This record gives sequence, C-alpha cells and structure tokens, in this order.
Amino acid sequence: MKRDNQVERKNRRGGRGHQGAKTFRRGRALAFYEKLIVKRETLKQQLESQELQSIQQVIAGELKATESIMNDFKAAFELEEITLMRDEDN
Repeated sequence: MKRDNQVERKNRRGGRGHQGAKTFRRGRALAFYEKLIVKRETLKQQLESQELQSIQQVIAGELKATESIMNDFKAAFELEEITLMRDEDN
C-alpha cells in the first residue's frame, strides 16, 4: 500500500513538473518570437531609409528571410494566437 502511494505522488509531481516545463518553454518561444517581430519592424524601417538605399536589396532579402523564419517558428510552436493578438492591436 505504501508503494502505491509513492507511485501516485511521483505521477502527480511529474505531471505538474511537465506542465511547468512546457509553460516555461512556451514563454521562451514567445519571447523569441517577439524579438523576431522587432527585427522585422527594424528591417522595414531600414528598407524605407534613403541613407540605406545602396543596400536595399540586402535588406529586402533579410526581411524575407526573417518573415520566413517567423512563419516556420509560428507553425512549429503553434503560435497562431500571437498573430491574431497583434492584428487586433494594429
């Protein structure tokens, strides 16, 4: 009987620990995605800058690459609600 209680406690702790780790990883994923959003906005501003006109093609390439990474990242981590929340803000 004592052994059954120990197994039950381990299962409960493992369940909570797993959920905590999942939440932590999701938080880190969201933070990284936010950094990608900032990078995309910076690249868009640079693309419009007259001072950087000589390297516009490079900036445009980086912008496309960043947006591609964002789409892949969003799909991999199921971050669709981020897009919906940001669209509502704008």
